[in-house]
Amino acid sequence: MTKRFLQILLTSLLLTASSYAGAQELRFASLTAAFAPRHLPEGGATIAPRGYVRFCQQLPEECVPSGNIVAAIRLEPEHRAQLERINYAFNVAIEPVTDLEQYGETDRWTYADSGKGDCEDYVLEKRRALIQLGWPASVLLITVVRDHNGDGHAVLTVVTDQGDLILDNQEDRILSWKETGYRFVKRQSRLDPSSWVSLGERIVPQVVGSRR
Repeated sequence: MTKRFLQILLTSLLLTASSYAGAQELRFASLTAAFAPRHLPEGGATIAPRGYVRFCQQLPEECVPSGNIVAAIRLEPEHRAQLERINYAFNVAIEPVTDLEQYGETDRWTYADSGKGDCEDYVLEKRRALIQLGWPASVLLITVVRDHNGDGHAVLTVVTDQGDLILDNQEDRILSWKETGYRFVKRQSRLDPSSWVSLGERIVPQVVGSRR
C-alpha cells in the first residue's frame, strides 16, 4: 500500500459521497443537556501527547482551528454510512505496524503515506478524509485511551447528537464510547485542536500505539 494508493482510496470515497443528495449540505445539532449523558464527560485542560506535539511542529497547519465550531453533528443515515465506509476502508487499506517497526521510534504520529501505520496514523487519515467530505473538524477529535490490555491507544471520537461514537482500527463496527470497554484518558478540545482536555482516566500512557 503506497501514498498513491491512499490518494486513490480517498478520491474514490469523495466521489461516492457526492452521490448522496445534499451530502455536502450537512445539518448540525446543538449539544444540549438532553443528550449530554451519552457524551464523554470532559475535565480540565491537559497536555497533548508528545507524538501529537511533534506532529504539529512538522505540520502546524493541521493543528489550528478551521471552519465553524459545531457542538455536535446530526447523525443522518448518510452520515452514519460515511463513518462506516471510512472506518472500514482505512482499516483494510493500511497495514498495521508499530512505529518501532517502521521508523525505529516508539511514538511517531504521521499520515500513513507508506500504506503502513499504527493506531494514531489510522486516526489522522480518517479525520482528514471526513474533513474533506465536509465534516466539521470540531466534531472529529483525536482521543487517547487505555485499551483492553491497558496499553495506550488512539481512536477518533465523532461527536453526534446521538452520542460520542468511536472509529477504531481494532474494530470495524462504529461503537458508542460506552460500548468500547476502553478507559478514556484525553482528547482534543473542540475549540482548538492543539489544546487537549482530560477525560477521567488518571493513568496516562507514556506511549500511544505500542501494540498497533
